[in-house]
Amino acid sequence: YRYTKDETYLEHARKIASFILDHPRMPEDMIPYWDFDAPDIPDTFRDVSAASIMCSALIELATYCTDTDERYIDVAEIQLRALSSPQYTAAVGTNGGYLLMHSTGNFPKSREVDAPLSYADYYYLEALLKYRDNFLK
Repeated sequence: YRYTKDETYLEHARKIASFILDHPRMPEDMIPYWDFDAPDIPDTFRDVSAASIMCSALIELATYCTDTDERYIDVAEIQLRALSSPQYTAAVGTNGGYLLMHSTGNFPKSREVDAPLSYADYYYLEALLKYRDNFLK
C-alpha cells in the first residue's frame, strides 16, 4: 500500500492485523508464541522476532488508518514496552551483542530456539524509529 496506494493492499493488511490482534492465544504482552497453535501454550517459547516485525508493521499501518482504528498503535506501544523490558532486552555486553533475547527461528527443526536473531533487532529498531518519527511529535 505504501507504494501503490491501492486500497486492496491496505484492506488486506487490516485483515491480517485483525487476525493477529484478535487471536485468542495472543499473550497479554503481545509477544507471540513461536506458533499460535503450539500444543503446549502457555509454556512454549516466545518469538520476539515475530513481535518486532508485527510492531513495525502495526506502527506503519497506524499511520495509514489513524482515523479508523487506534488499536494498531495501542498494541504497538504495548509491544515496544515489552520488547524494551528486561524480560526481552539483553543487558549490555551479553547476548552476543544482540539487543533482543528470546526469538524463535525454526522450532520444529530445533534451530534458533530461544535465541537472538539479527532481524529481530532490525525490526525492533525500525519500529522504534517509526514510532519516534510518527507518534512522538
